[in-house]
Amino acid sequence: MNHLPLIIKREYLAKVRNKAFIIMTFLSPLIIIGLISVVAYLTQMNNSKVRQISVLDQSGLVKDIFKDTENTKYSVLDDSITLENAKTIVKEKGDYGLLHIQKFDSIKDASTSIRFYSEDSPSLTLINSLDDKIEKELTTINMKNLGVNPQIIESSKVYIDIEQESFAGIKSSKLDSGIKIIFGVIAGYLLFMFIIIYGNMIMRSVIEEKTSRIIEVIISSVKPMQLMLGKIIGTSLVGITQVIIWIILGSGLIVLVSLIFGIDLGQMGMPQQEMMEQAMQGSEGSMEKAQQFMNAFFNLPLTNLIIAFILFFISGYLLYSSLYAAIGAAVDNETDTQQFMMPIIVPLILAVYVGGFTVIEDPHGTVSTVFSFIPLTSPVVMLMRIPFGVPIWQQLLSLLILISTFMFTVWFAAKIYRVGILMYGKKPSYKELIKWIKY
Repeated sequence: MNHLPLIIKREYLAKVRNKAFIIMTFLSPLIIIGLISVVAYLTQMNNSKVRQISVLDQSGLVKDIFKDTENTKYSVLDDSITLENAKTIVKEKGDYGLLHIQKFDSIKDASTSIRFYSEDSPSLTLINSLDDKIEKELTTINMKNLGVNPQIIESSKVYIDIEQESFAGIKSSKLDSGIKIIFGVIAGYLLFMFIIIYGNMIMRSVIEEKTSRIIEVIISSVKPMQLMLGKIIGTSLVGITQVIIWIILGSGLIVLVSLIFGIDLGQMGMPQQEMMEQAMQGSEGSMEKAQQFMNAFFNLPLTNLIIAFILFFISGYLLYSSLYAAIGAAVDNETDTQQFMMPIIVPLILAVYVGGFTVIEDPHGTVSTVFSFIPLTSPVVMLMRIPFGVPIWQQLLSLLILISTFMFTVWFAAKIYRVGILMYGKKPSYKELIKWIKY
């Protein structure tokens, strides 16, 4: 009789009804969103802080370039004031800092003639902004002194954005490549994290049942293969359930935090106002970039990506889960698992390394292609390669090898499982595991 559905149901219900699972499922999004909200709130407070800066320009060359912004206000001091008096004035006013530009004979000496004085360490973003302002103005002045028209220099600049097109006539751009890299990296890391988190859950579940001797009762009426597959599939469904709850709950919390507390969570990744002003090129440029981003997204082979993601994600996870289950059956406690974890962790890390560096640089190179066919690395590497346009036959061949390896892995893992779950009090070696497979 096939007990697999019953085992899957038992494993799933046992996990989702566990108090620790319920608490962490609902508490984790609260903690994460709470931390993000605190960081966003603090960043928002920092960005809304108005800095008053006094400028003492004794060179008389750049005092007119400092324009007030939403977060930074400038006050230009009389250049006849001495530096010490300027410092006293700034301290009495409680200004953020004093920008002192000494008088210099040559613009080339300007780099050693400018200092910023403040009570505490100044904002790096602010210093970079001041550097850019002064550098641009002094460069323009220097050009004029040398008899060079800055407008002619500016108009003579040629900006290149190389268009890309395959021999088949498919057009792309640097933005397209960036979107492909982002999608590939996210897909690869999702699989990596899912395997680590829920693979360990399967291993711990096997160890718990083995040490509690419940497994002796279960194994009397269930085949080891069915029991192992039931644990793998049941725990996988638990993981999917937990991720779905996290997505729904997290999305709702983000909206509530934004509406109720007025915290802009986007502030976490926002630079300071001065950097924003330099990056912005007007609303038309922003709209054009947004349109380019949307075009790049829809240029992706979305149908292929979705189908491949599902197939490689499931197959890769099942492959590693069977190995985790075999390890759990072979040992009596988690401490003893360390000697067997290396053969699992190393291929995963290698896959992430190859995907994160080699695939991005050369997605169709020899290294990328070879590792996208090796079963222990193909789920991650192939997912990172597919956005760059991998032939269907390569995807199918890689998937076929992966599924075949999974079936073989389940077979020998079940061999270890059926012996290991009844072994107690002895730390097994690799030599003994080989013997178990031969039984």
